[in-house]
Amino acid sequence: MLGAGLALALCALQLCPAALGGSHPQLLVERSGSRRLSKVGGFAWENCGDRTDPVVLQSLSVAPDPISIPGSLRVSAAVSSSKAMASPLKAVLVVEKALGDLWIQLPCIDELGSCTYDDVCTILDNLIPPGTTCPEPLLTYGIPCHCPFKAGSYSLPASDFVLPDVELPAWMTNGNYRVRVAVSSSGEELACVKLAFSLQSQ
Repeated sequence: MLGAGLALALCALQLCPAALGGSHPQLLVERSGSRRLSKVGGFAWENCGDRTDPVVLQSLSVAPDPISIPGSLRVSAAVSSSKAMASPLKAVLVVEKALGDLWIQLPCIDELGSCTYDDVCTILDNLIPPGTTCPEPLLTYGIPCHCPFKAGSYSLPASDFVLPDVELPAWMTNGNYRVRVAVSSSGEELACVKLAFSLQSQ
């Protein structure tokens, strides 16, 4: 689940190696302060589900701040789950960018942005074909990269990831962002996390 969350957050921001095409879409706008976690200009996170959610993010650290693209990203995290999770795992992402005192919701284009993914397990299978070894550092620390995910605690010590030099659309580059990720199965919410961070592209 830890690996799935990281992959979804990065792909939501167009940091996975894929091209985003099409014309400039219609954007949804809301005024700052209408939601929690409105911090601008620094990394922050919080669990946004209720206390009955079986999956809880215990800790998360990201450096540098702001995140630089391309560049190296150092991440440490810990997640606990009181319930085993299997396919299908639905994920709903809301990605917003700050524009002055407004937050603009970025739309879903080519499965990137504020999207609904019907099954995270299928996405992981496409990224890492079943039967292949999980990539480092997941392998070293015993973090699964395929469904099902067993109940238990997963911890990723500080590890470096390379953010590739991908072509980002102008409206999805430098700035302050908020991401909300909610994961559910058969209508039951399993986890909800909010992130706030800054991006700086070269």
